[in-house]
Amino acid sequence: MHVAESLFAVLFPSDCRICSGPLLKISRLPVCAECLAGMHPIAGGLCSVCGERLFSSHALSVTAAEGGPRCGLCRRVEPAFARAVAYGSYEGGLRELIHLLKYAAVRPAANVLGRMLAEAIAELEPEFADDPLAVVPVPLYRAKLRRREFNHAEVITRAAMKLMPDPGRLRFSPEVLERKRETVSQTGLTRHQRRENVRGAFAVPHAKEVNGREVLIVDDVYTTGATVSECARVLRRAGATKVWVATVARTLKVAEQHVEIRLPCEADMKIPDAQEVPLARAAGI
Repeated sequence: MHVAESLFAVLFPSDCRICSGPLLKISRLPVCAECLAGMHPIAGGLCSVCGERLFSSHALSVTAAEGGPRCGLCRRVEPAFARAVAYGSYEGGLRELIHLLKYAAVRPAANVLGRMLAEAIAELEPEFADDPLAVVPVPLYRAKLRRREFNHAEVITRAAMKLMPDPGRLRFSPEVLERKRETVSQTGLTRHQRRENVRGAFAVPHAKEVNGREVLIVDDVYTTGATVSECARVLRRAGATKVWVATVARTLKVAEQHVEIRLPCEADMKIPDAQEVPLARAAGI
């Protein structure tokens, strides 16, 4: 096998699409093992509702019996969804891997991203109802779907569902939600502009498919939550009893973006260091 891989590297030289290093192994995915190994699950203190990173020692001290730790936004406004989880932080190699699928149509990337999504869904699974859930990927507008030829959220979801230990609990339902109109790119928009951009963009053409059932919304990235929140809002209006959200990645606050006013009694409190979890479990390497 090693001889075949060496011969392949000589006859068909190629570089990793993330780090530009040489690819030495036969693979349909043009990404090296080192880059894949560098994509870690999110660790550390997170909001128990939306999954945002928390830095406040006071927020992190809230117990599950008290509702769990919440970010400032989720304390002020109750989201339309019950909980949102993501596998990794939307940066570095994971961001580039998502872009390879989404913009370069490197379809084998969906298998790795699907493994990551499956781990995120597994985190939610103990909270699901006993009845099967409708699993709904965020849809593309039909004009964009024709241009791109596939919905990246849908192919990632299909890959993830093949890996779920109890697929009977999840019912793949891409037809439940539709995007009624084209929306401009969310990149560069403020939180308020993102909400306005997607307001009224989604519809539930067959409400009976979700009426009285729980729904799991799936997408590639959670940024401000505007898109999944609008999807959850229309699904709840159509009769869904509860809406969950799972994404491959999420944008997270960094320490420089957070200002905490510490009280004297908090001076000696420390937040435990985040522990890294190897990607091998998610990527199957």
